[in-house]
Amino acid sequence: MQKALDAAWAHQVLTFPNPAVGAVVSNDQGNILGVGAHRKAGTAHAEVLALKAAYETLTEDTRIRNIEDATALHTFLKEHHNHIFHNLTLHVTLEPCHHFGKTPPCSSLIDALGLKRVVIGSFDESSQAKGGGAFLRERGVEVAFGCLKEACDLLLTPFTCKEKKRPFVFFKLAVSSNGVATGGIITSSDSRAMVHRLRDRCDLLVIGGNTVRIDRPILDARLCNGKAPDVLIFSKQNDFDRTIPLFGIVDRNVFIEETMQKVNEYSMVMVEGGQGLLDALSSEIEWYLIFESPHEKEGKAIILPAGLQKIFSQKVGEDTMSWYYKHVR
Repeated sequence: MQKALDAAWAHQVLTFPNPAVGAVVSNDQGNILGVGAHRKAGTAHAEVLALKAAYETLTEDTRIRNIEDATALHTFLKEHHNHIFHNLTLHVTLEPCHHFGKTPPCSSLIDALGLKRVVIGSFDESSQAKGGGAFLRERGVEVAFGCLKEACDLLLTPFTCKEKKRPFVFFKLAVSSNGVATGGIITSSDSRAMVHRLRDRCDLLVIGGNTVRIDRPILDARLCNGKAPDVLIFSKQNDFDRTIPLFGIVDRNVFIEETMQKVNEYSMVMVEGGQGLLDALSSEIEWYLIFESPHEKEGKAIILPAGLQKIFSQKVGEDTMSWYYKHVR
């Protein structure tokens, strides 16, 4: 299950408004045959991608490799499985979906392939997709709930916030290896492209007034040809030069306010800023995403909020991207 969690965290936020989900297929000896993670709303779910990988591992049939469409993958696996899955176990961080949405239900695919056992981290509480575990039990599959449940529930936070009509807010930072977060470009082009992919999934960015005045940013998602989110400039002063590029984005709303109340009108909110904004919002924000460069930089090291717990790290180019959590309530 931990491998499934790690696979899912690599795509956190990028799947929004869908949840980040990871899955692993293994045999009775504990050998991992396939790992999958949901990557983007409307594309194949984690279970399907893990089963795809396991199919190729077991059969060496490379025809499946270039099939990306979710429905086509369901069809191919149902037509060609030849009962190779009947002694295998699927670990998945979220209960398999049990409805037809943009993709077919994972529960019916698991049933059709005849997997012996499904181990689930979090219950699916959504009104549309819940019930996959109960269906599989009725079909004779051994189903276990609650494996690493707390960690799986934490992974689901952006999705559960959406279901409860609350914003998911996270603070994004880029720092050098010695903790400096100022003075121009810090991280690699790979990290900057990742940030643009994250912006594309957000509907609001929050940025401090001083950062806008000094850096004159555009805050778009051009590196992935994505959409530019609305912007909230957190500032007591409304003295901004309107030729700053962020004001010139078509169909973008820009708000200048001295409170964070506006975020409650949005679903996915990324905060970008420096020490001032970090300090101002440290009692309100639970989630932090930090990109760390392997290179040192001249300047004063940023002071991070106390109590940050690292949840996940991965390499992005030469940099390290890490998710941190801090309970504030």
